[in-house]
Amino acid sequence: MLLIDHMPPTMPAPLKGRLTTRVPLERDVDAVTALATAAIRRHTPDGQADRDGLRSRMVGLKSWARRQIVVVPAAADGSPTVDDDPVGWIALEDRAAGRTNVQVVVDESLDHRDELALALLEWAVEVGGSFARARGVDSTQLNTDANELDTERGRLLSAGGYEMVRTWLHMRRPVDPDEVAQLRGPRPGTRVRPVHRHPSGLPVSQDVRSVHRMLEESFADHFNSYRESFAEFVQRLIENPDEAGWDQWWIAEMERDGRWLPAGGLVAVPVPATPERGEGTYLEYLGVHRSARGKGIAKSLLHAALQDAAARGRTFVDLEVDDDSPTGADELYEAMGWRTFERTQSWHATAPAHPSRLLEPPEH
Repeated sequence: MLLIDHMPPTMPAPLKGRLTTRVPLERDVDAVTALATAAIRRHTPDGQADRDGLRSRMVGLKSWARRQIVVVPAAADGSPTVDDDPVGWIALEDRAAGRTNVQVVVDESLDHRDELALALLEWAVEVGGSFARARGVDSTQLNTDANELDTERGRLLSAGGYEMVRTWLHMRRPVDPDEVAQLRGPRPGTRVRPVHRHPSGLPVSQDVRSVHRMLEESFADHFNSYRESFAEFVQRLIENPDEAGWDQWWIAEMERDGRWLPAGGLVAVPVPATPERGEGTYLEYLGVHRSARGKGIAKSLLHAALQDAAARGRTFVDLEVDDDSPTGADELYEAMGWRTFERTQSWHATAPAHPSRLLEPPEH
């Protein structure tokens, strides 16, 4: 007997016999990047999909945590072709217990594009259900996003059973070395330091655990918060070897009873330069322990990131924040010079867990 977690998606009637699916191959990366770029340019004319990021998700380290398929023309016998470019791609990431991230893109010019997109979203419910079963939970939340200006994507997601639940502000601040040099240091009794590292360059494990704990504690009362185990946190770091710049990890500490204790953490990654602007910094995670709020910890961490960006010759620092942040983080960022340049939306659906499917193995 062969254990099958899910079945291939059912092609819409007008596309049966014309299209089928298979797993992504290295040669598919450029075609899917082109599809994703076309979708981005519906709302951002000069936008560009991240090819390296897509490659990692499709055939690289990040593919290990994903279930995915590409949609390709069918051969005369109904089998998927290898040499033809994909006209669609969908990937589901088993993010954590009860959380599944969904990415989907379909060729803008394809006949019956809507029907295909909805068939792929229906398949996502099947796959999400298998993730939930494996995790031992009753269901998983399917998460995807859309640019606020991309009403076409919003329409399709709504038709596929998704609900828009949150808006996120993408904010940017220019880096002026002269201005950054005048930023104040941490308040008395607090300090910010880089994570300690071994001679190999890898961080000391206790500092990685401290950053993980600060992030978990700080976001416990935020929208859609969920527990991410330390093992899952580390796995995501392993999946991003080029982005894990340990020299851009900081820990904020507070002095209590003669001891320096962790109070917050910040993780940043580089943003590649484009023809329009130079290299930048993106603040992936910024968390302050709830017991340390109001002590200037977040501002000190932000100052450290700005000073680091200036020292590296970077021209801007980007971040993302909940439009309805319970901590008023967006107000802090605005007061420190960040301005919103883009708004995106979170869309959610639910996939109930289902029993495993057992099928007879194919005959050879």
